[in-house]
Amino acid sequence: MKDLAALPKAHLHLHFTGAMRPATMIELAQKQRVRLPGHLLETDPMRVPAGARGWFRFQRSYDSARALVRTEEVMRRIIREAAEDDAREGSVRLEIQVDPTSYAPWVGGLTPALEIVLDEARLATAATGVQVAVIVAASRMKHPLDARTLARLASQYAGDQPGEVVAFGLSNDETAGDTSQFSLAFRIARRAGLAGVPHGGELLGPEHVRDVVTHLKPARLGHGVRASEDPELLARLVDAEIAFEVCPASNVSLGVFPDLDQVPLRKMFNAGATIALGADDPLLFRSRLLDQYEFARNVGFSDAELAQLAASSIDASLASPSNKAKWKRQIRAWLEAPDNAEPAEASEGESAR
Repeated sequence: MKDLAALPKAHLHLHFTGAMRPATMIELAQKQRVRLPGHLLETDPMRVPAGARGWFRFQRSYDSARALVRTEEVMRRIIREAAEDDAREGSVRLEIQVDPTSYAPWVGGLTPALEIVLDEARLATAATGVQVAVIVAASRMKHPLDARTLARLASQYAGDQPGEVVAFGLSNDETAGDTSQFSLAFRIARRAGLAGVPHGGELLGPEHVRDVVTHLKPARLGHGVRASEDPELLARLVDAEIAFEVCPASNVSLGVFPDLDQVPLRKMFNAGATIALGADDPLLFRSRLLDQYEFARNVGFSDAELAQLAASSIDASLASPSNKAKWKRQIRAWLEAPDNAEPAEASEGESAR
């Protein structure tokens, strides 16, 4: 079989604290003399019974890890290590999602928090060859006015290059908040040229997806897998060229589906959806980007179909057209090469453009 780590791909659904390596979390906790919840040291900390939504356990765990991030040095380390991990797995583009509100108190405010992330994204791009761009995300758990503040902040750093803000998102518990109340924040972001990439359609079903699409007008949906329950809705989203950030391990660990075989990846793929596989929060789900492609292979995706998934992730990214074309040529070369052939090396400086 072909080496999936050599398959060029884009990673479009990765949260900042959730990108932390488990070993880094343990090291930080030891240095700070913080006692972590016992389940965070387990192999699959978030696993809950099928049908039982594991959001409370997830949020409590995420907050425990996030409490360890209290210096610029640690913030930079998370970005750098995330890029290094992605590079080992064949990622050529990482769009990492951050809510700077969570880290602002420790580094002097919202603007410094975001600028630290952007600066390290530029440095990590140069060091690893993985283009690292940033998504600023508001939280459903906070007031919509906070989202507008973040949208205005994100707009000041908008661009399509590594180390710039490329999109605006809305994350956290889908069951919280009134989606329509966040529409103004997304309008502010769109006026600055930022794509909308809100979460929707993981914990809640098709009606919630409709709500998100109507009010927030996304270019991509974070998750969106529950749209598969309504074939007409799925077809409408495909026709509208709204991409899906599908995170199989997350879906199972949170109890959305009982096992990986039930994740509707094949159904969405066959419907013509543009799909970008993502790891979501590998710190908590203990499953990285490459694992999602292995899952797809294990449920029957051929090498040609895996290449198509990778190409879809490139299409769904917010990279420049020239980079997209280059990476898709590399995907075709991967598919045409003998099994287990070494990936082609990019020319010096090429991956950072």
